[in-house]
Amino acid sequence: MATIHKQHKQYSRPRKLFESGRIAEENGLVKKYGLKNKKEIWKADAAVSKIRKEAKKLITAQSDVQETFISRLVEKGFIKKGSRIDDVLDLKKENILDRRFQTIVFKKGLAKTPKEARQMIVHRHVFLKDSIVNIPSYFVNLKEENTIKLKAKPKKEKQEKPVEKPVEKENASA
Repeated sequence: MATIHKQHKQYSRPRKLFESGRIAEENGLVKKYGLKNKKEIWKADAAVSKIRKEAKKLITAQSDVQETFISRLVEKGFIKKGSRIDDVLDLKKENILDRRFQTIVFKKGLAKTPKEARQMIVHRHVFLKDSIVNIPSYFVNLKEENTIKLKAKPKKEKQEKPVEKPVEKENASA
């Protein structure tokens, strides 16, 4: 018998709700990445803190354990190849937001704005690995990045319209 686990929040709200510096920074990120709301920023923040905690534990670990952790982050595209644990500790929420499906569709030039990219994804116009993904917050691996493409539009056949003959005016000069 399978047990059902309760899903917990993937983020935590800021301690100070009305901090002008944080609000201004978040508004800039919402505009830059075309996010739906600030909850998506908080989720990225939580993901970064989770990765940092794991990296802090691995500072004293053996080098092969560190390399597997780093290679996993390289595959996800959060850090570059040849990075060390110090580089993992320098991660920011922007690194996480850059790997979202919505951001990559925009950066590849398939959409003019991040908001348009979000709309195209939600409306199921973008393929990832020959299947439709309609989740803008989906994290795209480096291997999957090259498989993103737009859905082909069906070509409409043009029907020939009958040419209307101009009506000649009758001269009724009497």
